Amino acid sequence: MSSENYYIKTNRAFTSVRRYAWLFTLVVAIGGLWEPKLGLLVLLVMAGLMGTAFFTGRFWCGNVCPHGSLFDVILQPLSTNKKIPGFLKSKPMMIGFFIFFMFNFGRRILGAFQAWGTYSFLDRLGFVFVFTYLVVMILGGVMAIFANPRTWCQFCPMGSIQKISYALGKTTGVTEKTDQLVTISNPDMCHKCGKCARVCPFQLEPYLEFNENHQFDNANCIRCATCVENCPAGILSIENPATAMELKEEPLPAGYMNRRHIVATIESIKELDEDLREYTFRFEEPAEVRYEAGQFMLVKVTENPEAYRAYSISSFDEDHRHVTMIIKKVETGYGTGIIFDEFQEGVQVELEGPMGDVLVPKAGTEHMIFVANGIGITPFIPLVKEALENRDEVKSVKLITGQRYAKDLLYHDYFEEMAQKDQRFDYQAIVSREDAAGLPRGHVTKLLKEMDATGYKAYLCGTKVMVVDAHRILTENGLNSENFFFESEEKISELPSVGQKLTA
Repeated sequence: MSSENYYIKTNRAFTSVRRYAWLFTLVVAIGGLWEPKLGLLVLLVMAGLMGTAFFTGRFWCGNVCPHGSLFDVILQPLSTNKKIPGFLKSKPMMIGFFIFFMFNFGRRILGAFQAWGTYSFLDRLGFVFVFTYLVVMILGGVMAIFANPRTWCQFCPMGSIQKISYALGKTTGVTEKTDQLVTISNPDMCHKCGKCARVCPFQLEPYLEFNENHQFDNANCIRCATCVENCPAGILSIENPATAMELKEEPLPAGYMNRRHIVATIESIKELDEDLREYTFRFEEPAEVRYEAGQFMLVKVTENPEAYRAYSISSFDEDHRHVTMIIKKVETGYGTGIIFDEFQEGVQVELEGPMGDVLVPKAGTEHMIFVANGIGITPFIPLVKEALENRDEVKSVKLITGQRYAKDLLYHDYFEEMAQKDQRFDYQAIVSREDAAGLPRGHVTKLLKEMDATGYKAYLCGTKVMVVDAHRILTENGLNSENFFFESEEKISELPSVGQKLTA
Protein backbone atom coordinates (compact mmCIF):
# COMPACT_ATOMS: atom_id res chain seq x y z
CA MET A 1 0.00 0.00 0.00
CA SER A 2 1.49 3.35 -1.02
CA SER A 3 2.21 6.13 1.45
CA GLU A 4 -0.26 8.34 -0.45
CA ASN A 5 -3.04 6.04 0.73
CA TYR A 6 -1.62 5.53 4.19
CA TYR A 7 -0.87 9.07 5.33
CA ILE A 8 -3.87 11.38 5.57
CA LYS A 9 -4.17 15.10 5.09
CA THR A 10 -6.34 16.49 7.84
CA ASN A 11 -7.00 19.67 9.78
CA ARG A 12 -4.21 20.51 12.21
CA ALA A 13 -5.28 24.04 13.16
CA PHE A 14 -7.53 23.86 16.21
CA THR A 15 -6.82 27.34 17.58
CA SER A 16 -6.57 30.82 16.08
CA VAL A 17 -2.85 30.95 16.85
CA ARG A 18 -2.19 27.79 14.86
CA ARG A 19 -4.46 28.93 12.05
CA TYR A 20 -2.88 32.36 11.51
CA ALA A 21 0.64 32.19 12.98
CA TRP A 22 2.02 31.74 9.45
CA LEU A 23 1.41 35.46 8.90
CA PHE A 24 4.30 36.12 11.30
CA THR A 25 6.59 34.15 8.98
CA LEU A 26 5.64 36.34 6.02
CA VAL A 27 6.02 39.55 8.03
CA VAL A 28 9.54 38.65 9.11
CA ALA A 29 10.80 36.79 6.02
CA ILE A 30 9.30 39.14 3.42
CA GLY A 31 8.67 42.37 5.30
CA GLY A 32 12.11 42.12 6.86
CA LEU A 33 13.71 42.60 3.45
CA TRP A 34 12.53 46.23 3.64
CA GLU A 35 12.57 46.65 7.41
CA PRO A 36 15.34 44.37 8.82
CA LYS A 37 14.55 45.25 12.43
CA LEU A 38 11.46 43.03 12.13
CA GLY A 39 13.86 40.10 12.39
CA LEU A 40 14.49 40.98 16.04
CA LEU A 41 11.00 39.65 16.78
CA VAL A 42 12.45 36.19 16.26
CA LEU A 43 14.28 36.62 19.58
CA LEU A 44 10.87 36.40 21.26
CA VAL A 45 10.14 33.20 19.32
CA MET A 46 13.43 31.65 20.42
CA ALA A 47 12.80 32.60 24.04
CA GLY A 48 9.28 31.20 23.84
CA LEU A 49 10.23 27.87 22.35
CA MET A 50 13.11 27.30 24.76
CA GLY A 51 11.02 28.30 27.74
CA THR A 52 7.99 26.17 26.94
CA ALA A 53 10.18 23.19 25.97
CA PHE A 54 11.63 23.02 29.48
CA PHE A 55 8.15 22.29 30.83
CA THR A 56 6.37 20.45 28.02
CA GLY A 57 8.72 19.39 25.22
CA ARG A 58 8.04 20.38 21.61
CA PHE A 59 4.67 21.96 22.42
CA TRP A 60 5.74 25.13 20.61
CA CYS A 61 6.28 23.23 17.35
CA GLY A 62 2.73 21.92 17.29
CA ASN A 63 0.84 24.88 18.70
CA VAL A 64 2.67 28.18 18.16
CA CYS A 65 5.50 27.87 15.61
CA PRO A 66 4.87 30.27 12.67
CA HIS A 67 6.70 28.03 10.21
CA GLY A 68 4.74 25.02 11.47
CA SER A 69 1.55 26.97 10.87
CA LEU A 70 2.70 27.78 7.32
CA PHE A 71 3.45 24.11 6.62
CA ASP A 72 0.20 22.81 8.13
CA VAL A 73 -2.29 25.43 7.01
CA ILE A 74 -1.01 26.84 3.73
CA LEU A 75 1.22 24.15 2.23
CA GLN A 76 -0.41 20.93 3.40
CA PRO A 77 -3.17 21.08 0.73
CA LEU A 78 -0.43 21.32 -1.94
CA SER A 79 1.78 18.61 -0.45
CA THR A 80 2.31 15.13 -1.90
CA ASN A 81 2.17 14.02 1.76
CA LYS A 82 4.69 11.22 1.26
CA LYS A 83 6.50 9.20 3.88
CA ILE A 84 9.31 11.25 5.42
CA PRO A 85 12.69 9.68 4.49
CA GLY A 86 14.19 7.86 7.44
CA PHE A 87 17.64 9.47 7.15
CA LEU A 88 16.11 12.89 7.77
CA LYS A 89 14.91 11.63 11.16
CA SER A 90 18.24 10.09 12.12
CA LYS A 91 20.45 11.38 14.92
CA PRO A 92 23.45 11.89 12.60
CA MET A 93 21.32 14.12 10.40
CA MET A 94 19.94 16.12 13.31
CA ILE A 95 23.34 16.54 15.00
CA GLY A 96 25.20 17.26 11.78
CA PHE A 97 22.69 19.83 10.55
CA PHE A 98 22.48 21.43 13.99
CA ILE A 99 26.25 21.97 14.01
CA PHE A 100 26.22 23.26 10.43
CA PHE A 101 23.31 25.61 11.07
CA MET A 102 24.58 26.99 14.37
CA PHE A 103 28.07 27.55 12.97
CA ASN A 104 26.75 29.63 10.10
CA PHE A 105 24.18 31.37 12.26
CA GLY A 106 26.83 32.22 14.85
CA ARG A 107 29.18 33.49 12.15
CA ARG A 108 26.51 35.89 10.89
CA ILE A 109 25.70 37.08 14.41
CA LEU A 110 29.39 37.84 15.03
CA GLY A 111 29.49 39.68 11.73
CA ALA A 112 26.54 41.82 12.78
CA PHE A 113 28.21 42.68 16.09
CA GLN A 114 31.06 44.27 14.21
CA ALA A 115 28.66 47.16 13.72
CA TRP A 116 28.07 47.46 17.49
CA GLY A 117 27.52 51.09 18.48
CA THR A 118 26.66 52.22 14.98
CA TYR A 119 23.28 53.26 13.58
CA SER A 120 23.16 50.15 11.36
CA PHE A 121 23.73 47.60 14.13
CA LEU A 122 20.09 46.70 14.78
CA ASP A 123 19.39 46.46 11.07
CA ARG A 124 22.35 44.16 10.51
CA LEU A 125 21.44 42.01 13.52
CA GLY A 126 17.79 41.89 12.52
CA PHE A 127 18.68 40.89 8.97
CA VAL A 128 20.46 37.77 10.27
CA PHE A 129 17.12 36.54 11.57
CA VAL A 130 15.27 37.73 8.47
CA PHE A 131 17.65 35.81 6.23
CA THR A 132 17.33 32.70 8.42
CA TYR A 133 13.53 32.88 8.41
CA LEU A 134 13.48 33.36 4.65
CA VAL A 135 15.76 30.36 4.04
CA VAL A 136 13.68 28.14 6.30
CA MET A 137 10.49 29.32 4.59
CA ILE A 138 11.88 28.52 1.14
CA LEU A 139 13.67 25.23 1.89
CA GLY A 140 11.00 24.04 4.30
CA GLY A 141 8.30 25.07 1.84
CA VAL A 142 9.85 23.13 -1.05
CA MET A 143 10.16 20.02 1.12
CA ALA A 144 6.62 20.53 2.38
CA ILE A 145 5.20 20.49 -1.14
CA PHE A 146 7.32 17.75 -2.70
CA ALA A 147 7.64 15.47 0.35
CA ASN A 148 5.70 16.09 3.55
CA PRO A 149 4.51 19.29 5.29
CA ARG A 150 6.66 18.67 8.35
CA THR A 151 9.81 17.36 6.63
CA TRP A 152 11.92 20.35 7.70
CA CYS A 153 10.82 19.90 11.31
CA GLN A 154 12.56 16.52 11.52
CA PHE A 155 16.00 18.18 11.68
CA CYS A 156 15.05 21.77 12.51
CA PRO A 157 17.71 23.27 14.82
CA MET A 158 15.02 24.96 16.90
CA GLY A 159 13.42 21.57 17.37
CA SER A 160 16.74 20.18 18.55
CA ILE A 161 17.09 23.06 21.01
CA GLN A 162 13.62 22.26 22.34
CA LYS A 163 14.56 18.63 22.88
CA ILE A 164 17.68 19.68 24.79
CA SER A 165 15.63 22.04 26.96
CA TYR A 166 13.04 19.29 27.47
CA ALA A 167 15.73 16.84 28.56
CA LEU A 168 16.87 19.35 31.19
CA GLY A 169 13.30 19.72 32.40
CA LYS A 170 12.94 15.95 32.75
CA THR A 171 16.27 15.71 34.57
CA THR A 172 15.18 18.26 37.15
CA GLY A 173 11.81 16.55 37.58
CA VAL A 174 9.83 19.63 36.53
CA THR A 175 8.03 17.82 33.71
CA GLU A 176 6.45 15.34 36.12
CA LYS A 177 3.91 18.03 36.94
CA THR A 178 3.92 20.23 33.87
CA ASP A 179 4.26 17.91 30.88
CA GLN A 180 1.30 17.33 28.58
CA LEU A 181 1.37 14.03 26.70
CA VAL A 182 -0.97 12.15 24.39
CA THR A 183 -2.80 9.77 26.71
CA ILE A 184 -5.00 6.77 26.01
CA SER A 185 -7.79 6.05 28.47
CA ASN A 186 -7.16 2.32 28.15
CA PRO A 187 -5.07 0.43 25.54
CA ASP A 188 -7.65 -2.38 25.54
CA MET A 189 -10.09 0.01 23.89
CA CYS A 190 -7.72 0.88 21.04
CA HIS A 191 -8.87 -0.19 17.56
CA LYS A 192 -5.25 -0.53 16.37
CA CYS A 193 -6.36 1.19 13.19
CA GLY A 194 -3.22 3.31 13.01
CA LYS A 195 -5.28 6.46 12.42
CA CYS A 196 -3.16 8.33 14.98
CA ALA A 197 -0.04 7.45 12.95
CA ARG A 198 -1.69 8.23 9.62
CA VAL A 199 -2.58 11.80 10.63
CA CYS A 200 0.50 12.54 12.76
CA PRO A 201 2.48 15.48 11.31
CA PHE A 202 5.71 13.73 12.32
CA GLN A 203 4.48 10.27 11.23
CA LEU A 204 4.96 8.86 14.73
CA GLU A 205 3.05 5.77 15.91
CA PRO A 206 1.36 6.49 19.25
CA TYR A 207 -0.84 3.36 19.17
CA LEU A 208 2.27 1.15 19.24
CA GLU A 209 4.25 3.10 21.85
CA PHE A 210 2.07 3.90 24.86
CA ASN A 211 4.02 3.37 28.08
CA GLU A 212 2.86 1.66 31.28
CA ASN A 213 1.11 4.87 32.33
CA HIS A 214 -0.88 4.91 29.08
CA GLN A 215 1.07 7.90 27.73
CA PHE A 216 2.98 8.51 24.52
CA ASP A 217 6.34 9.63 25.88
CA ASN A 218 8.17 10.43 22.65
CA ALA A 219 10.44 13.48 22.59
CA ASN A 220 9.47 14.19 18.96
CA CYS A 221 5.75 14.47 19.73
CA ILE A 222 4.68 18.08 19.18
CA ARG A 223 1.47 17.84 21.25
CA CYS A 224 -0.61 19.13 18.36
CA ALA A 225 -3.61 16.91 19.30
CA THR A 226 -4.19 15.91 15.67
CA CYS A 227 -4.31 12.27 16.76
CA VAL A 228 -6.73 13.15 19.55
CA GLU A 229 -9.11 14.89 17.18
CA ASN A 230 -9.02 12.00 14.69
CA CYS A 231 -9.11 8.96 16.99
CA PRO A 232 -12.04 6.78 15.83
CA ALA A 233 -12.59 5.40 19.31
CA GLY A 234 -12.44 8.82 20.99
CA ILE A 235 -10.09 7.51 23.68
CA LEU A 236 -7.12 9.88 23.30
CA SER A 237 -6.51 13.12 25.14
CA ILE A 238 -3.65 15.44 26.14
CA GLU A 239 -2.99 15.04 29.86
CA ASN A 240 -0.34 15.63 32.50
CA PRO A 241 1.13 12.56 34.27
CA ALA A 242 -1.08 12.95 37.35
CA THR A 243 -4.31 12.96 35.33
CA ALA A 244 -3.03 10.03 33.27
CA MET A 245 -2.62 8.00 36.46
CA GLU A 246 -6.21 8.80 37.42
CA LEU A 247 -7.47 7.68 34.01
CA LYS A 248 -5.43 4.51 34.30
CA GLU A 249 -7.33 3.56 37.46
CA GLU A 250 -10.73 3.86 35.81
CA PRO A 251 -12.36 0.46 35.20
CA LEU A 252 -12.43 -1.00 31.70
CA PRO A 253 -15.95 -0.86 30.18
CA ALA A 254 -17.72 -4.21 30.23
CA GLY A 255 -17.83 -4.43 26.45
CA TYR A 256 -14.04 -4.74 26.30
CA MET A 257 -13.47 -7.21 29.13
CA ASN A 258 -13.42 -10.25 26.83
CA ARG A 259 -11.20 -8.84 24.10
CA ARG A 260 -8.65 -11.35 22.87
CA HIS A 261 -6.42 -12.18 19.95
CA ILE A 262 -8.07 -14.66 17.57
CA VAL A 263 -6.73 -16.73 14.70
CA ALA A 264 -9.54 -17.47 12.23
CA THR A 265 -10.09 -18.94 8.79
CA ILE A 266 -12.26 -17.28 6.15
CA GLU A 267 -14.97 -19.90 5.70
CA SER A 268 -17.08 -18.11 3.11
CA ILE A 269 -17.35 -14.87 1.16
CA LYS A 270 -20.76 -13.81 -0.11
CA GLU A 271 -21.10 -11.10 -2.76
CA LEU A 272 -23.91 -8.76 -1.72
CA ASP A 273 -23.09 -6.10 -4.29
CA GLU A 274 -20.13 -5.06 -6.43
CA ASP A 275 -18.59 -3.21 -3.49
CA LEU A 276 -20.21 -5.13 -0.62
CA ARG A 277 -19.29 -8.54 0.76
CA GLU A 278 -20.26 -10.69 3.71
CA TYR A 279 -17.29 -12.49 5.27
CA THR A 280 -17.77 -15.47 7.58
CA PHE A 281 -14.82 -16.37 9.80
CA ARG A 282 -14.37 -19.69 11.62
CA PHE A 283 -12.46 -19.42 14.89
CA GLU A 284 -9.34 -21.58 15.11
CA GLU A 285 -7.48 -20.35 18.17
CA PRO A 286 -9.33 -20.19 20.44
CA ALA A 287 -11.91 -22.49 18.88
CA GLU A 288 -14.79 -20.74 20.65
CA VAL A 289 -15.39 -17.04 21.22
CA ARG A 290 -18.56 -15.62 22.76
CA TYR A 291 -19.79 -12.24 21.60
CA GLU A 292 -22.90 -10.13 21.91
CA ALA A 293 -25.10 -8.64 19.21
CA GLY A 294 -24.08 -5.01 18.78
CA GLN A 295 -20.36 -5.56 19.29
CA PHE A 296 -17.59 -5.30 16.71
CA MET A 297 -14.29 -7.01 15.94
CA LEU A 298 -10.96 -5.94 14.52
CA VAL A 299 -9.59 -7.49 11.34
CA LYS A 300 -5.85 -7.30 10.73
CA VAL A 301 -5.10 -5.95 7.26
CA THR A 302 -1.33 -5.34 7.31
CA GLU A 303 1.66 -6.49 9.36
CA ASN A 304 3.98 -3.58 8.61
CA PRO A 305 2.65 -1.16 9.58
CA GLU A 306 0.52 -3.18 11.99
CA ALA A 307 -3.01 -2.12 11.19
CA TYR A 308 -6.49 -3.42 11.93
CA ARG A 309 -9.93 -2.31 10.80
CA ALA A 310 -13.05 -2.41 12.96
CA TYR A 311 -16.28 -3.88 11.62
CA SER A 312 -19.64 -4.45 13.25
CA ILE A 313 -20.61 -8.06 13.83
CA SER A 314 -23.54 -8.95 11.59
CA SER A 315 -24.10 -12.50 12.87
CA PHE A 316 -25.96 -13.94 15.84
CA ASP A 317 -23.70 -15.98 18.15
CA GLU A 318 -25.27 -19.44 17.90
CA ASP A 319 -22.33 -21.84 18.11
CA HIS A 320 -19.53 -19.55 19.39
CA ARG A 321 -17.35 -20.80 16.52
CA HIS A 322 -18.19 -18.34 13.75
CA VAL A 323 -18.55 -14.63 13.23
CA THR A 324 -19.82 -12.72 10.20
CA MET A 325 -19.01 -9.17 9.11
CA ILE A 326 -20.38 -7.18 6.18
CA ILE A 327 -17.64 -5.03 4.64
CA LYS A 328 -18.12 -2.22 2.16
CA LYS A 329 -15.20 -1.35 -0.11
CA VAL A 330 -14.03 2.24 0.21
CA GLU A 331 -11.92 3.25 -2.77
CA THR A 332 -9.96 5.94 -0.93
CA GLY A 333 -9.66 3.97 2.30
CA TYR A 334 -6.77 1.99 3.69
CA GLY A 335 -7.96 -1.49 4.52
CA THR A 336 -11.00 -2.51 2.52
CA GLY A 337 -8.99 -2.57 -0.71
CA ILE A 338 -6.61 -5.06 0.89
CA ILE A 339 -9.48 -7.17 2.19
CA PHE A 340 -11.25 -7.26 -1.18
CA ASP A 341 -8.06 -8.02 -3.12
CA GLU A 342 -6.23 -10.41 -0.80
CA PHE A 343 -8.76 -12.10 1.49
CA GLN A 344 -9.89 -15.40 -0.04
CA GLU A 345 -11.84 -18.39 1.28
CA GLY A 346 -9.55 -20.69 3.24
CA VAL A 347 -7.08 -17.93 4.11
CA GLN A 348 -6.11 -17.59 7.78
CA VAL A 349 -6.43 -14.13 9.31
CA GLU A 350 -6.01 -12.46 12.68
CA LEU A 351 -8.89 -10.88 14.57
CA GLU A 352 -9.24 -9.12 17.91
CA GLY A 353 -12.39 -8.81 19.94
CA PRO A 354 -15.18 -8.82 20.73
CA MET A 355 -15.33 -5.12 21.59
CA GLY A 356 -17.82 -2.39 22.35
CA ASP A 357 -21.03 -2.01 24.31
CA VAL A 358 -22.50 1.24 22.97
CA LEU A 359 -25.11 -0.57 20.87
CA VAL A 360 -25.69 -3.45 23.29
CA PRO A 361 -29.03 -2.80 25.06
CA LYS A 362 -28.83 -3.26 28.81
CA ALA A 363 -30.84 -5.99 30.46
CA GLY A 364 -34.37 -4.91 31.22
CA THR A 365 -34.73 -2.60 28.22
CA GLU A 366 -38.37 -2.87 27.08
CA HIS A 367 -38.67 -0.39 24.19
CA MET A 368 -35.98 0.04 21.53
CA ILE A 369 -35.57 2.15 18.42
CA PHE A 370 -32.86 1.06 15.99
CA VAL A 371 -31.94 3.65 13.35
CA ALA A 372 -29.44 3.10 10.52
CA ASN A 373 -28.38 4.40 7.15
CA GLY A 374 -25.81 3.03 4.73
CA ILE A 375 -23.62 0.22 6.05
CA GLY A 376 -24.80 1.19 9.55
CA ILE A 377 -27.55 -1.44 9.25
CA THR A 378 -24.96 -4.17 9.94
CA PRO A 379 -25.09 -4.37 13.77
CA PHE A 380 -28.90 -4.36 13.78
CA ILE A 381 -29.12 -7.64 11.87
CA PRO A 382 -28.25 -9.66 14.98
CA LEU A 383 -29.62 -7.07 17.42
CA VAL A 384 -33.19 -7.47 16.16
CA LYS A 385 -32.95 -11.26 16.45
CA GLU A 386 -31.41 -11.00 19.92
CA ALA A 387 -34.07 -8.59 21.18
CA LEU A 388 -37.03 -10.59 19.88
CA GLU A 389 -35.86 -14.13 20.59
CA ASN A 390 -33.75 -13.88 23.74
CA ARG A 391 -35.27 -11.02 25.74
CA ASP A 392 -38.65 -11.77 27.23
CA GLU A 393 -38.90 -8.27 28.71
CA VAL A 394 -38.89 -6.58 25.29
CA LYS A 395 -42.28 -5.10 24.41
CA SER A 396 -41.48 -3.26 21.18
CA VAL A 397 -38.64 -2.91 18.69
CA LYS A 398 -38.64 -0.35 15.88
CA LEU A 399 -36.09 -0.55 13.07
CA ILE A 400 -35.78 2.44 10.73
CA THR A 401 -33.29 2.07 7.89
CA GLY A 402 -32.48 4.16 4.85
CA GLN A 403 -30.44 3.65 1.70
CA ARG A 404 -29.98 5.46 -1.58
CA TYR A 405 -31.60 2.73 -3.67
CA ALA A 406 -33.90 -0.19 -2.92
CA LYS A 407 -31.27 -2.72 -4.03
CA ASP A 408 -29.02 -1.48 -1.21
CA LEU A 409 -31.46 -2.44 1.54
CA LEU A 410 -29.55 -5.26 3.23
CA TYR A 411 -31.61 -8.11 4.71
CA HIS A 412 -34.80 -6.33 3.63
CA ASP A 413 -36.78 -9.57 3.13
CA TYR A 414 -35.41 -10.94 6.40
CA PHE A 415 -36.66 -7.96 8.38
CA GLU A 416 -40.03 -7.94 6.62
CA GLU A 417 -40.50 -11.61 7.46
CA MET A 418 -39.61 -11.00 11.10
CA ALA A 419 -42.11 -8.12 11.24
CA GLN A 420 -44.85 -10.44 9.97
CA LYS A 421 -43.99 -13.11 12.56
CA ASP A 422 -43.67 -10.87 15.61
CA GLN A 423 -46.10 -8.02 16.22
CA ARG A 424 -43.64 -6.39 18.62
CA PHE A 425 -41.35 -5.61 15.67
CA ASP A 426 -41.99 -2.60 13.43
CA TYR A 427 -39.77 -2.39 10.36
CA GLN A 428 -39.66 0.69 8.12
CA ALA A 429 -37.33 1.28 5.17
CA ILE A 430 -36.87 4.36 3.02
CA VAL A 431 -34.80 5.23 -0.06
CA SER A 432 -33.50 8.66 -1.03
CA ARG A 433 -32.65 8.54 -4.74
CA GLU A 434 -35.44 6.68 -6.48
CA ASP A 435 -39.17 6.05 -6.43
CA ALA A 436 -39.39 2.39 -5.43
CA ALA A 437 -42.63 0.44 -5.24
CA GLY A 438 -43.87 0.13 -1.69
CA LEU A 439 -41.14 2.36 -0.23
CA PRO A 440 -41.32 6.02 0.76
CA ARG A 441 -38.70 8.41 -0.63
CA GLY A 442 -36.46 10.48 1.63
CA HIS A 443 -34.13 9.99 4.58
CA VAL A 444 -34.63 8.09 7.82
CA THR A 445 -35.23 11.36 9.65
CA LYS A 446 -38.43 11.76 7.63
CA LEU A 447 -39.82 8.60 9.25
CA LEU A 448 -38.67 9.68 12.71
CA LYS A 449 -40.59 12.96 12.68
CA GLU A 450 -43.94 11.31 13.26
CA MET A 451 -42.69 8.81 15.84
CA ASP A 452 -43.48 9.09 19.54
CA ALA A 453 -40.16 8.27 21.24
CA THR A 454 -41.31 8.64 24.84
CA GLY A 455 -40.05 5.76 26.97
CA TYR A 456 -37.76 4.38 24.27
CA LYS A 457 -34.02 3.86 24.13
CA ALA A 458 -32.56 4.74 20.72
CA TYR A 459 -29.55 3.03 19.13
CA LEU A 460 -28.11 4.54 15.95
CA CYS A 461 -25.39 3.62 13.50
CA GLY A 462 -24.59 5.66 10.41
CA THR A 463 -23.41 9.01 9.15
CA LYS A 464 -22.74 12.02 11.36
CA VAL A 465 -25.46 14.08 9.69
CA MET A 466 -28.05 11.38 10.30
CA VAL A 467 -27.04 10.87 13.93
CA VAL A 468 -27.13 14.59 14.75
CA ASP A 469 -30.47 15.16 12.98
CA ALA A 470 -32.00 12.03 14.52
CA HIS A 471 -30.94 13.12 17.99
CA ARG A 472 -32.66 16.47 17.54
CA ILE A 473 -35.86 14.93 16.17
CA LEU A 474 -36.11 12.13 18.72
CA THR A 475 -35.51 14.43 21.68
CA GLU A 476 -38.21 16.74 20.35
CA ASN A 477 -40.49 13.69 20.19
CA GLY A 478 -40.00 12.70 23.80
CA LEU A 479 -36.70 10.79 23.93
CA ASN A 480 -34.52 11.41 26.95
CA SER A 481 -30.97 12.23 25.80
CA GLU A 482 -29.60 9.74 28.32
CA ASN A 483 -31.32 7.02 26.30
CA PHE A 484 -29.52 7.90 23.07
CA PHE A 485 -26.62 5.67 21.95
CA PHE A 486 -24.74 5.72 18.66
CA GLU A 487 -21.86 4.65 16.51
CA SER A 488 -20.91 6.94 13.65
CA GLU A 489 -18.61 7.09 10.65
CA GLU A 490 -17.36 10.42 11.97
CA LYS A 491 -16.46 11.72 15.41
CA ILE A 492 -19.39 13.52 17.02
CA SER A 493 -18.42 15.50 20.09
CA GLU A 494 -21.44 17.74 20.49
CA LEU A 495 -23.84 14.97 21.54
CA PRO A 496 -24.14 13.73 25.13
CA SER A 497 -23.33 10.11 24.27
CA VAL A 498 -20.00 9.07 22.78
CA GLY A 499 -19.94 6.46 20.01
CA GLN A 500 -17.15 4.62 18.28
CA LYS A 501 -16.47 5.25 14.62
CA LEU A 502 -15.83 2.19 12.49
CA THR A 503 -13.01 2.67 10.01
CA ALA A 504 -12.67 1.52 6.44
